[in-house]
Amino acid sequence: MKLWNLVWILLCAPAFGSEEEETFSLSELSIAAALALTSEIPEDYKLRREAAILELEQRGQKRIRFGNDMEKLEKEVIQNCRLLRVRADRKALRRKARVEKEYIELRSGRPPMFWIPLRVHAVWERMEVMLACTVLASPPPQVTWYKNGVRIDPRLAPAGKYRIKNKFGMLTLHISRCSMEDSAEYSVEVKNQYGEAYSFATVLVRKYYGKESGFDSEIYKRSLMAREADFAFPLKALFSREKEPFTLSCYFSSDLLEHQRDITWFRDGEMLQNSKHRELKYKDQEASVTVSCAYKEDEGFYTIRVPSLDGYKEQTTYVFVRDAAAETPGAPGSPLNVKCHDVNKDSLILSWVAPSDNGGSPVLGYYIERCVVGSENWVPCNDKPVKTCRYPVLGLAEGQTYQFRVKAVNKMGISHPSKTSDPVTTYDPSKDKRVTVIPYDEGRTIEIFKDDLEGHIKIPLPPTNVHASEVREDYVALAWDEPDPRGKEPLKYYVEMSIAGSNSWQMVNLDMPVNSPRFALFDLVKGKSYCFRVRSVNKYGISEPSLPSEPVTAGAKLATLPPPSQVLAFRDTKTSVVLQWDKLKDGFEPLGYYIYCRETGTEEWQTVNNKPVTCNEFTVPGLQPGKEYVFCVKSVSEAGLSESSPETDPIIVRPAIACPSAPHGFVLLNCGKTDMTIGWKPPKRKGGTKILGYFLDQHDTSELDWHEVNTQPIPQRFYTVRNLEEGHLYEFRACAMNMAGVGEVSEPSDLFKCEEWTMPEPGPPYDVKCTEIRDSSLKLHWEAPLYIGAGPVTGYYVDMCEEGSEEWKQINKQSVATTHMKVSDLETGKCYIFRVRALNKAGIGPASLPSDPVVAKTKPGTNEIELGVDEEGFIYMAFEAPEKNDSSEFIWSKDNEGPPDADRVQTEEKGNKSKLILKDPSEKDLGTYSVEVTDVDDDISASCTLTKEDLDKLLKRSHEIRNPLIKLISGWNVDVLEKGEVRLWLEVEKLSPNAKLHLIFNDKELTSTPTHKINFVKGKGLVELIIQNFCDDDKGMYTAQLQDGKAKNQFTLVLVDECKWKFRIKYRLPCPHFIENLKWKVTENCEVVLTCKATNLRKDTSFQWFFNKKARADGVFDPQTGIGTLRIKKITKEDEGQYKALVSDDRGEDYTQLDLTKGALSATPLKIQPTEEGIKIYTDVKYYTDYMKTTWYHKDKRLESRDRLKAGSTMNQIWLHILNPTDADKGKYTLELFDGNNSRKLSTDLSGQGKLNPYPEITWFKNEKVIVFKDRYKMDVKGTVVTITIEKVCNEDTGKYSIYVKNKYGSETGQVTISVYKHGDIPTGMEEEKSFRFLPVSLL
Repeated sequence: MKLWNLVWILLCAPAFGSEEEETFSLSELSIAAALALTSEIPEDYKLRREAAILELEQRGQKRIRFGNDMEKLEKEVIQNCRLLRVRADRKALRRKARVEKEYIELRSGRPPMFWIPLRVHAVWERMEVMLACTVLASPPPQVTWYKNGVRIDPRLAPAGKYRIKNKFGMLTLHISRCSMEDSAEYSVEVKNQYGEAYSFATVLVRKYYGKESGFDSEIYKRSLMAREADFAFPLKALFSREKEPFTLSCYFSSDLLEHQRDITWFRDGEMLQNSKHRELKYKDQEASVTVSCAYKEDEGFYTIRVPSLDGYKEQTTYVFVRDAAAETPGAPGSPLNVKCHDVNKDSLILSWVAPSDNGGSPVLGYYIERCVVGSENWVPCNDKPVKTCRYPVLGLAEGQTYQFRVKAVNKMGISHPSKTSDPVTTYDPSKDKRVTVIPYDEGRTIEIFKDDLEGHIKIPLPPTNVHASEVREDYVALAWDEPDPRGKEPLKYYVEMSIAGSNSWQMVNLDMPVNSPRFALFDLVKGKSYCFRVRSVNKYGISEPSLPSEPVTAGAKLATLPPPSQVLAFRDTKTSVVLQWDKLKDGFEPLGYYIYCRETGTEEWQTVNNKPVTCNEFTVPGLQPGKEYVFCVKSVSEAGLSESSPETDPIIVRPAIACPSAPHGFVLLNCGKTDMTIGWKPPKRKGGTKILGYFLDQHDTSELDWHEVNTQPIPQRFYTVRNLEEGHLYEFRACAMNMAGVGEVSEPSDLFKCEEWTMPEPGPPYDVKCTEIRDSSLKLHWEAPLYIGAGPVTGYYVDMCEEGSEEWKQINKQSVATTHMKVSDLETGKCYIFRVRALNKAGIGPASLPSDPVVAKTKPGTNEIELGVDEEGFIYMAFEAPEKNDSSEFIWSKDNEGPPDADRVQTEEKGNKSKLILKDPSEKDLGTYSVEVTDVDDDISASCTLTKEDLDKLLKRSHEIRNPLIKLISGWNVDVLEKGEVRLWLEVEKLSPNAKLHLIFNDKELTSTPTHKINFVKGKGLVELIIQNFCDDDKGMYTAQLQDGKAKNQFTLVLVDECKWKFRIKYRLPCPHFIENLKWKVTENCEVVLTCKATNLRKDTSFQWFFNKKARADGVFDPQTGIGTLRIKKITKEDEGQYKALVSDDRGEDYTQLDLTKGALSATPLKIQPTEEGIKIYTDVKYYTDYMKTTWYHKDKRLESRDRLKAGSTMNQIWLHILNPTDADKGKYTLELFDGNNSRKLSTDLSGQGKLNPYPEITWFKNEKVIVFKDRYKMDVKGTVVTITIEKVCNEDTGKYSIYVKNKYGSETGQVTISVYKHGDIPTGMEEEKSFRFLPVSLL
């Protein structure tokens, strides 16, 4: 209104005196001028103009009668002045009220919340519908309506189609003349600066066919055409990994009808759409959402919503996205949810969420990178790690579009980069406020820029309201208001800083003026207080400084939030647990919560979710059934993760106890004149505990009410109902009871007529069930009929049919006498139904009630009965159940005749495992043993047959365990020492210090004497007897009896071939003889070399090699040194056997023998190789590795493969990989190879090695292609210096050379460009060289 008054004044300026003029700014005058040019002139314009002309005429008359009317004019002026004062007071009061209102609204600010949400509507075609909801929010929120996720714009719709209102928090959407196309999901979004909220509702428009719309309605016609599809299976949790694809599928029971095809997917309440990385589709009764490259932002609650005639159906599950494998072991996971805030011309604020996995050590900070959209050049934004999850990014170009990503860092390394942020373009946020748009002439506008109206401003005014918008440990963010008026020229700003209380001001950004009213200062002294002021500058000059800000204390560390309290774990299903915790109080608002779990008995915590959940209840899926876990929760905030909450009490993963489902499958088993025996099948869901009994109700069709049959629970699943009326029809229903209470009531049974059975054939068998269900077989059980007819039951026939078929096929041609039968030759994956008919002398009776459908397929996790021998030597049969309830029992049976004889077996149970131990194994224990787990929903059973052959093997193994033998490594050997002593020795496995030796010679025990010295080295398993003067009295039988705990063994040597020994001893070995016996070694090339050494040789002394008593001519003998060598280049299975070397002349002969057996000989000495992940210890093998049994030892302690130790083998190598080595991994490592007869041990010492600085892998490149070092290219490595030499340099050697070094802590690249010139073209000062040596690189 003020502007129109101004326009009026401009149009009628001569009609007013100067005393009545108001003071207007230049911008208001310009706007008024623009308004005066437009065609939008008020309706009373002519009247006012005529009044002005009339007033001018009157003023002319006043000049004539000036003296007479002066007094009257003065009174009018006084009245007008008084009126202006009243108006000014009212205007000031309104301004004060507006400020007070804004303050009240700011103080009472709250995020939107739906007090009354939208509700579903179903209307006839051409009717109107109004969607309404009530929202509470302060300040009033911005409201947006959507149809199937598309924003509703009334201007784009037919006139009057939509009417949107927002009145006192009541939001309405009015849809007129509804059509079938208006059937959709409508949603409303409300948001203000404190948050946002959503509400959804479905509108179903039904087609109207006439007045009688019942059977003529579209709904009824659809129900006649086809049945609506439903979900075939519940959605299960999905586990994916970062940067890998995943597909979440939902299956339906049938094809979706036309009105059901509008499927919508949601993630955390947000509707999903097709995009470059996400595909939503429906095909062949399967709806799916596929993500081509998963990030942790894709984690969350996924909901599928399918329209139905009465609204919609939906299912929800959680998709987990785990961290990708770290490039550096121990590095943290990647951050997530990178977002941009407070975007200005050259700066913005970046925020993100801390990762859930810190890699085992605290996160030290974050590195931020940016790139221009369309480029892959990522530029670092900070030199030092940022401590918190918020950071100001400065130095951006105005109008440029950027993307950002963040990396976390700890002491072990740097994480993978986060998902890039959404593109953001820098701009001036105050630009829109400085432009006034005036519409006129049916859509045309006039834009008035405030900058153009302030051209008179030369040197700018100082900024105002300088204050610290954010204070963090790493930085202080400043903000201020632009000067008003600011002038036409672009402004920049200089920031000055001073210690609080001092007048010494220092300019902070002299080299880099700021383009926007935002600035951040880093590296301030912690604990000190600072004041800041700002100067404006343009091309005309610099302004005076602004008023100083309030003192700001730098370095205030942002504390993490406290952890949640009262974390409780509850049973849910056999693979999941429900967690609940109290939300933080005292005004703390976390970004969400991370959940961690740990299996009892382990120390390593596993991350459950990698995206914070905002709720305080979460279902943890994917747990191992029957295992015990503990859980904890951490709060997530801008400062990082809180401490862990107190651990929950340990909880075993088992289904929660709930009321059972309803029984089903009622059948009449026997009938008298006034009584009926009713049977039924158990509930499909037992509720996680034992069924305590059943309650049965009866209903006579001639009456209205149902009546209880029993008041106490019936323990069995059949019951005789008495006192009935003969000839009446009855129906029955039942409910089951367990510890949780009484379950739901079943549907009524079929009608049974109460009339006495007199038929001669037997009644129907009952309780037909399947156990031991496998891919192609199962075992069928049933109970004998209660009504036997004219005679006892003599057998049974079993019928089978596939589900969906009505064709029954008899399985057994001959009747079976037992109430069980194994059904084989089933087709894997097919669903079958079985029934049983009883036979007596009168014939075959009626069939039983069909069994529940069963799929012939071995379920994942199915275990079989294990036959074995325990550490004490007892033979046992063990079975481990994949799941088990507290009330579950293991029921063992033998030959399907009931439990085994308690005098012959003993049962033990521990956790989910049951063991049946044979007390005194014999042929009486042969037979088929079965086990079944009770009180579980799915069948858990197995069986095995103990045969005579199995029993013999187990008895042998039992005897070996109860009477263990000490393993022999090398049998008795006879050596003649240099002084003529005779050495008898043997070697066994390492013995304990408590081992005992009895050396028997010709039935007499020997003791150590100077002439017969006995050495027993227990640690090496060495037994030796050294005889000083060997004579006839020393020949005979030597027996070494060894005992080490329970282990025993004895080894005998019969020394009767005395000629050779007498000859040697008598002549003090004048004949040729061996001073080094035959031995072997494996070279680096896996060649086996046999060597020996002889002495006392002559020219006529001969040397021969033998293999398995046949001469071999490929050996080598050097008479000068006396060394004989036999080299086997490619040892094969044919090379196994006895090798013998014989040296002889006319003085006598001597020989040495060696027994070479299987593949343990083909192993090279242990080698140590640093790798990117740690240290690798290995031996090369070529042949017969399949014979070997390998065992690794560290400091004589046996090693098992685990997270940091990976043992394995290939066709040509056996290795142990030590990942992330520490000082504890130092020491002696031993590899024991056992080929079935002999063993060999290879050792190496890792002391002094295994530091966390493995030598890097080195690769040279020329023009980005790997250099192969041969011919003219040579590489030399000396310590930490690597040199490449190029010989005979030519033009082809011109190019870009680079070296790439890499170890577990990172990588580095060095580059240099080499130019080779022709002779005569070389620049002055350079000389021609025929070889070129360059690039010495130091690896520090």
